[in-house]
Amino acid sequence: MASVVVFLVALPLCIGVAAASGVPVALGIITGIVGGLVVGFLPGSSLQVSGPAAGLAVLCLEFTTEHGVGLMGPVVMVSGILQMILGTLKMGRVFQSISLSVVQGMLAGIGVPLILSQTYALVDSKQHGTAPKNVMGLPDLVRDVLGDPQKGAALLLGAMAVVICFLWYKVPKPVGKVPAPLVAVMLGCVVAALPGFEVKKVAFGNMLDAVNIPGFGDISGLADPKVLMMVVTFTIIASAESLFSAAAVDRMHTGPRTHYNKELFAQGVGNTVSGALGAMPLTAVIVRSAANVNAGARTKISRILHGVWLLGFGLLLPGLLGLIPVSVLAGVLLHAGWKLFNPPSFVKMWKKDRGEGLVMFVTTGAIVATDLLDGVLGGLAVAVVLTALRMSHMTLRTTKNGDSATLELKGNATFLRLPKLIDALDTLAGSARVVVDGRGISHLDMACQAQLEEWADQRRKSGGGEVELLLPGSGARPAAAETAAGGAEDELTGTREQEPVREKVPAGAAAGTAFPPGLSEELAAGLPDPSGRSGPMAPPSQPDTYRPYAPSPQPGFSFQHAMGQGYAHGPVAHGTQYARHGQHHHPYPYPYGHQHPYPHGTHSGRSPGHGPQSQVHLAHPAHQMNQPHQPHPSHPGDSGHQPSPGPQEYGPYGEPVYPPRPEPSDGYAPPPQGYGPPAEANPGYWGPEDDWAVRAYGEGTRR
Repeated sequence: MASVVVFLVALPLCIGVAAASGVPVALGIITGIVGGLVVGFLPGSSLQVSGPAAGLAVLCLEFTTEHGVGLMGPVVMVSGILQMILGTLKMGRVFQSISLSVVQGMLAGIGVPLILSQTYALVDSKQHGTAPKNVMGLPDLVRDVLGDPQKGAALLLGAMAVVICFLWYKVPKPVGKVPAPLVAVMLGCVVAALPGFEVKKVAFGNMLDAVNIPGFGDISGLADPKVLMMVVTFTIIASAESLFSAAAVDRMHTGPRTHYNKELFAQGVGNTVSGALGAMPLTAVIVRSAANVNAGARTKISRILHGVWLLGFGLLLPGLLGLIPVSVLAGVLLHAGWKLFNPPSFVKMWKKDRGEGLVMFVTTGAIVATDLLDGVLGGLAVAVVLTALRMSHMTLRTTKNGDSATLELKGNATFLRLPKLIDALDTLAGSARVVVDGRGISHLDMACQAQLEEWADQRRKSGGGEVELLLPGSGARPAAAETAAGGAEDELTGTREQEPVREKVPAGAAAGTAFPPGLSEELAAGLPDPSGRSGPMAPPSQPDTYRPYAPSPQPGFSFQHAMGQGYAHGPVAHGTQYARHGQHHHPYPYPYGHQHPYPHGTHSGRSPGHGPQSQVHLAHPAHQMNQPHQPHPSHPGDSGHQPSPGPQEYGPYGEPVYPPRPEPSDGYAPPPQGYGPPAEANPGYWGPEDDWAVRAYGEGTRR
């Protein structure tokens, strides 16, 4: 269904654009077929539809009037090749960097000449060529209409088409779903068939006979500099209009977005094929694309099928096209030109930003007065100058205190602000001591810097007084800005020197260590000071633990402390990743002596040998979730979870009492008997031969 809707919208537009371009109507149908069958298959934008565009009709008319229809094919073909090159070089995004005011001015500049040209076609008269000539010929056109009844009848049909196109959107559904151009053409054909209506109608011959493959003589015409300039113009305008249309279509649906480089390449392929057939340039057209999206299209099938329907209509029913009045097509295109002109957009742009509004006015006026390419280039030049002026904004503030004066500069000091800077420097001539503080300048170009340095040198040489010049990056400070507190506050700027912001991280953390959000603050604020810990860190070379805070164990502490740190406090201590525990804890081993988020249930007090622990009983997450508890890696899998070596007795208040721990002289020495895994399970120390860990937890849990 969507393809039929697009076909009904595209058919009158293809015919009308071809007639407005001064080429055979059949070439407009051929261009639409290429846009559907060739561009429709290629990747880029799945929902936008390509074909002959009203925006290029005036440009094509100017070209065919001066160089003939035969040279149109080679120009379009070379333009397509350039588009493919631009797409291959990934230049599609460049067109998105054009100022919005220039784009809207360009569209308006296309719309105004289109309206003027179709005003003549509306009354079956021949236009004069350029927009200024058409404006000058309007008085003669009015006299011709008043003196010729046939032109009056054509005006009546054309006016009917214009009114239908402007007001059809108010018709309720389902009748309102029928495209307005199709309704205008059908009613125009019916009225033109009535007796007494003698109006000019479309001349449509055999579509296959209209194909004009360029020959060597046509291609040789590309050596003309004017023709080459037209190639560049077609390339820029067709590419820009296609990509602007793609951006508008993307805002209409939630499906896949447009890949601009691929879309530009696809448009180039379409123009190359269209030029090889001697047809017109094609672009993505927002009118067809919007109809495609609103009809419910979701894939590229609809735009491909619309090309099939155009091909079938052109081959099987060409006689029906001969019934369409030219004035009706002119009315349809006049409505399209008004939509491009869009006068309310000028008011909106002017109210929003007068500078951008000025760029829009200049672009439109330049296009109407000269041509499309020169007008766009002129608009871009004005936009660049406006941007440069805004980027060169500089604030100058002069403060005088007796014989001393201070000139403070802020913003961007460029050559565009030289007159303002020179005037400000001239006001300092009567001061004995001058401070020029330019440290607030964001950008200082060579012209302004040379002016400041030259002025300071001339003042010193002429004995005009003391000068202190502070440019961006200068480490000196003006004497007037020193305060009693040692210059902590700058009187010129009114701001204090900022202290460097230092993130609170645990002491001993390796430089560059990345911590989860909030971890460094929590460790710094809610945990004991790591500088007073009494134990070492786990070695960082363990493959099954996270990187500890310290590089290696400190001498003078037990081997169990060093090797057990990553296991006892790391995420793999209980055979699972930290994210699976129901209770929050951090994914990093805790320094020895720090409070652990969940100390073992049997260790509820302070352990004399393990530093300060939480005195609040926190059961292991596995206990809280009523799940079988996994044994500690330091014990065999079938011996249950017991601390090593475990409390031998309890004190009078129920606190666990541990046996004294001998302190080996070497921090990497094997643990003494009674510590670590039982001798029958692993007679050695915690090292590469930890078969018990492999049996209990699988490969990868060795120390």
